[in-house]
Amino acid sequence: MELIYSAMETMLPFSWVEFTFMKNAFLAVLLITPLFGLVGTMIVNNKMSFFSDALGHCALTGIALGVALKINNPSISMIVFSVIFALGISAIMQSETSSSDTVIGVFSSAGIALGVFILSFSGGFSRYSSYLVGDILSITKNEILMLALILILVTIIWVISFNKLLLSGLNTDMALSKQVNVKFYKNIFAVLISVIVTVSLKWVGMLMINSLLVLPAASAKNIVTNMRMYHIMSVIFSLFSGISGLILSYYIGTSAGSTIVLVSALIFFATFFINRCRNIS
Repeated sequence: MELIYSAMETMLPFSWVEFTFMKNAFLAVLLITPLFGLVGTMIVNNKMSFFSDALGHCALTGIALGVALKINNPSISMIVFSVIFALGISAIMQSETSSSDTVIGVFSSAGIALGVFILSFSGGFSRYSSYLVGDILSITKNEILMLALILILVTIIWVISFNKLLLSGLNTDMALSKQVNVKFYKNIFAVLISVIVTVSLKWVGMLMINSLLVLPAASAKNIVTNMRMYHIMSVIFSLFSGISGLILSYYIGTSAGSTIVLVSALIFFATFFINRCRNIS
């Protein structure tokens, strides 16, 4: 890491580079935002923004269960619970016994209520309330390494399984006709979302995690016409929002997560109006 720090101090002519916590936050943004941009495209295409939002809310139950079971690292219980939660939602949605928004709404409401109940019952809610807004400035070297490994893993899965993931989400009948195991790939995608959401939650916050997953992809969809550029622009918008939002938050003294989301929102509205003007002309 010292070599990376030294390179950053040489290449980046900013006063904030002298602080280790800012260097760590900058590296985290470089790793987290491509994940958001990449996975967000599929979330927007498959109309699953409510699903990822529910996972963020219900991560609180994972924390609460970790506290109840005396697990020292809450990230472990969050990931395990979120994966089980995501697979449960996916299974019920695929059974088509209820509409998707109803199923997600029930799970989301019950999950966050259970989390608040357990934490408040044990007197630990205030200790973990920071997960609501997150703090990317608190990220450590080991956590940065974990993010790097997750980025590599998700990229590998994306390259290998993209076509099947896309087809499974957009057209189930066509996917089945091409011998694609739809249930398997939908579950894979649900697990990917749950892991990314829960791992990022500590630094982004459960109130804003869904915005960072949806806004870059939605912005890209406003101005592109093919799938390749859709993914490229989504990652670019996500990176730009993360980097500029982090730097702005340092200079104006605001929350990094909220500033990043606001930059993402501005990009969305800008691309929305560009698209509208293009359609009018």
